[in-house]
Amino acid sequence: MSDSGFVSHCLELLTPLGHTSSRRMFGGHALYIDGLCMALIIQDTLYLKVDDTHRALFERAGCKPFTYAGKNDEVHVMSYYTAPEEAMESPAEMLPWARRGLAAAVAARAKAPAKKKAPAKKVVAKKVAAKKAVARKAAPRASTPKKAAKP
Repeated sequence: MSDSGFVSHCLELLTPLGHTSSRRMFGGHALYIDGLCMALIIQDTLYLKVDDTHRALFERAGCKPFTYAGKNDEVHVMSYYTAPEEAMESPAEMLPWARRGLAAAVAARAKAPAKKKAPAKKVVAKKVAAKKAVARKAAPRASTPKKAAKP
């Protein structure tokens, strides 16, 4: 199956869970359900997101984790496991596995630290303070009389 054909097939398998989309990533594809990344396709293999809640179930089904080689021959294991072979046949067979993958992605997003944005008031206050500082430097200083030194 061609690369784009396999991606289309996998998106079709995941359709019962919501709006599906894909994006090229790291030489493969990331698959999204309603904007949430929950699966990867690497070398025509579908990997579903897994967490500790369902990892043993995926392992009992013969699923293998996604691994890659890092520096110094280190092997990195990611929290994505292959989908069971029988699940690749139809959306109905994939549905329970895909739900577990989506649940793991939702849980991972909930654990992720929130991105901090500077409140608008602080940004404006910093800009005003910076302008005042520039204005102070540009303004001529008033001379103050010096005290005479005592003999």
